[in-house]
Amino acid sequence: MAEQEIFTQLATYDHEQIVFCNDNATGLKAIIAIHNTVLGPGLGGTRVWNYATEAEAINDVMRLSRGMTYKAAISGLNLGGAKAVIIGDATKIKTEALMRKFGRFVENLNGKYITAEDVNTTTKDMEYVNMETSHVVGLPESMGGGGDPSPVTAYGVYMGMKASAKQVFGNDSLAGKKVAVQGVGKVGGHLLDFLHKEGAELFISDINADTLAHYASRVGAKVVNGEEIYGLDVDVFAPCALGAILNDEHIAQLKCSIVAGAANNQLADETIHGPALMNKGIVYAPDFLINAGGLINVYQEHIGYNRETAQRKAEHIYDVTLEILKISASEKIYTQKAAMNLAEKRIQDISKVKSTY
Repeated sequence: MAEQEIFTQLATYDHEQIVFCNDNATGLKAIIAIHNTVLGPGLGGTRVWNYATEAEAINDVMRLSRGMTYKAAISGLNLGGAKAVIIGDATKIKTEALMRKFGRFVENLNGKYITAEDVNTTTKDMEYVNMETSHVVGLPESMGGGGDPSPVTAYGVYMGMKASAKQVFGNDSLAGKKVAVQGVGKVGGHLLDFLHKEGAELFISDINADTLAHYASRVGAKVVNGEEIYGLDVDVFAPCALGAILNDEHIAQLKCSIVAGAANNQLADETIHGPALMNKGIVYAPDFLINAGGLINVYQEHIGYNRETAQRKAEHIYDVTLEILKISASEKIYTQKAAMNLAEKRIQDISKVKSTY
């Protein structure tokens, strides 16, 4: 990608900084995107993904880091937005040396970026990173960290889903409601447990057959094939896999009343597909709002970890979701825009007090 094109993207998303990290000895090829640090240092996980092109990796890390800015702002956290991607097949490239080298690059940013686990990285990987920098969260509980943030992420999504149900159905009970969960990994799995406990009727899809079989047995969910998940006649569709799945084709198939899930960047194009859901009468719980539980959890680790406090703050997602849905209805704007407006207002207000981190 030409230099001019990269700076055009920086201007489009209003990023502060992009850092390219290369190390021939370990095979590390990483990109750190720091979107906005008005509220505090940029915090966001590091994912390892085998991108088809470097341009695809740049676009992904920029979209993800921007989402982290909104997620932190709307959750009332004193954090900015950032994200990192390591390019390659996680099953082949991840080594102690590679993760520690990545930690050196994080250290060189002097605290402007704080990393954590994400897709295809683990608490063990963060231990390796921590050998080279203190600017890392998502560490094991044995090291004073918060451990796996997935349960808190799932709880926040569950709270957002219940708030959406209250808006649509008049009460927040999910007992007897049909819920389709796309992606039953760590977050999706915990979400299924919450929904099963409340008595929801569950439908699941995933690329991992063993995982599907496990949760079908554990929570009595019905397994459906890939694309079939979009057209199910359900009350709630919960995307909990990768993003950009709410596009023209899939929205046309939806028969649900609510979309509320854990995946990042669910709207393929927020200016097109946010209004498209609204026009179809589907309530969309903004992803960066309701999946903020993981960020809330690692923020608590950053300031002094307490799981009960993290859980209590994640519960507040219920109230913020209701507020966003009411703003959307009264101002006749799509929910993603309403949430972005609220997040941007906080950033603009604080920018009058201080500039970047």
